[in-house]
Amino acid sequence: MIRFLTAGESHGKELVGILEGIPANMDIDLDFINNELKRRQKGYGRSERMSMEKDDMVILSGINKGKTTGNPISFKIKNRGYLEVLGKINRPRPGHGDLSGAIKYNQKDDVRNVLERASARETAARVGVGSICKVLLKNLDIEIYSHVIQIGGIESSKSIYNKGNIEDIKNADHSIIRVVDSIAEEKIIKKIRKTKEKGDTLGGTIELIGVNIPVGLGSYVSWDRRLDGKIGQSMMSIPGIKAVEIGNGLESGKSYGSEIHDEIFYEKNYFRKTNNAGGIEAGVSNGEDIIVRCTMKPIPTLKKPLKSIDMNTKKTSLAQVERSDVLAVPSASIVAENMLAYILAEEIMLKFGGDSIEELKKNYKLSI
Repeated sequence: MIRFLTAGESHGKELVGILEGIPANMDIDLDFINNELKRRQKGYGRSERMSMEKDDMVILSGINKGKTTGNPISFKIKNRGYLEVLGKINRPRPGHGDLSGAIKYNQKDDVRNVLERASARETAARVGVGSICKVLLKNLDIEIYSHVIQIGGIESSKSIYNKGNIEDIKNADHSIIRVVDSIAEEKIIKKIRKTKEKGDTLGGTIELIGVNIPVGLGSYVSWDRRLDGKIGQSMMSIPGIKAVEIGNGLESGKSYGSEIHDEIFYEKNYFRKTNNAGGIEAGVSNGEDIIVRCTMKPIPTLKKPLKSIDMNTKKTSLAQVERSDVLAVPSASIVAENMLAYILAEEIMLKFGGDSIEELKKNYKLSI
């Protein structure tokens, strides 16, 4: 079983992660991990903090001479935006966890302790975890790709279910907003500029694709073992994500069963000519690509803030203004990739097992 824990705050000294369950003897390329961290920081519409931060993972344990040892892997990522003294916050921002978190943890005199941990900065540690899981998956030729298919209502014409293909999506990093449709990209960039001028923010939709997925990850036996349920929870745990669909999820509610279910064929192996199910049926992977879509709300911190309440005086006021992005959807797509990698790696270890990478590969080869 793979599990992880993160610690740290947005403006704290460091983020820390602990990852347990990775098999021994697996080669770890630190440059690959740091490039994943770099990918998370890119994207048109990000704040000035992204030019300040340069995330690098420092391995503390669990990796020796470039190979995993089977022990828990611990690491840290320095916050270059560390501030020892931070101003008080008592005007919670609509859309953030400020008010509910302050009430829950009795932080009503200063919401700072809430927003520092609730901040999406924590996802840097998750990308660190996910990148190690990606390395595990690569040993089995499993890859994960993502791209942005909608921002501010402007849609890409190249989603998986609309003229898109894996080769297009592999090139998503070539776009500063990770949109592979150049016409849509141009329109979106113009909208981002106008939105920034207005002091407002934007959200959008991400599409993820996992390829070379074996049959049998997840289970229908118990509710908490269903693969789509685990993926849904992992995606919804990313700050700002408000909706998740597996495969052609929303469209399936508008279609006849004869139109949406994927017919089964056989030629040496079972296969389907369509993949509306997104690679998962009854909570179990069916051997087709796993396709996930996530929709992110606009960032709640606005340069022109919304109305709120001063928690000291209880009088109507404007919400606190913190440093913020106009758009974080491209970055969220990288976080989503790495969360999907974590879930798939966990399921791989549950199904095939192995205390070393050699044992895992042997078990995997014998089972598929």
